[in-house]
Amino acid sequence: MRKIIVGAFTSLDGVMQAPGGPEEDPTGGFRFGGWVAPIFDEKVGAAIGELFSKPFDLLLGRKTYDIFAAHWPYAAKDDPIGPLFDRIKKYVATRNVAFRPTWQNSHVLGVDAIAAVKTLKAGDGPDLLTQGSTDFLKALFEHDLVDEINLFVFPMILGKGKRLFGEASFPRALTLAGSQVSDTGIVLSKYVRAGEIVTGSFEFDTPTEAELERRRNLT
Repeated sequence: MRKIIVGAFTSLDGVMQAPGGPEEDPTGGFRFGGWVAPIFDEKVGAAIGELFSKPFDLLLGRKTYDIFAAHWPYAAKDDPIGPLFDRIKKYVATRNVAFRPTWQNSHVLGVDAIAAVKTLKAGDGPDLLTQGSTDFLKALFEHDLVDEINLFVFPMILGKGKRLFGEASFPRALTLAGSQVSDTGIVLSKYVRAGEIVTGSFEFDTPTEAELERRRNLT
């Protein structure tokens, strides 16, 4: 069985939109495109290199696929990412049934993208790595398909923008499998599955009258 691994740049408030440049995704009036570049540092680059060092296929939403297809095939030949992304398989989730990708080794997931992902996940092959793809990611989280999250949290609050998690995300516990802080304050964390949410309580065994009244007043 293949794992689905998320690689995500986010702000402190969870915004993922347009990390790479001002024209990457200005939809919705987003005006901070390119927020990653000013503080991207060697430790972040090394962590991404490690993520890309193991065999993987890309699992992308249509908008991120279009961004990548307009950039990486045209990268300099000595850029390590461009030739890598050219070579590997790229699976694309799109609602446009007429879409025919022209970037080599690209495959459309089909009308039911989640069913197609489940089939891929159950089969043989390298792990499936996501990049960007906020809308598609929400669907993967909602169907409890994500096995590992590599989160790069940048020390800024962007306020408005597309976010990593939606309200319908499948509840689950995670284990912190690794963490470091870059020289510019970016927190790099790896999380893996840890089963169901376990709850507890700090309340008194016998609630006070004030507590009982508080509960009665909840709306």
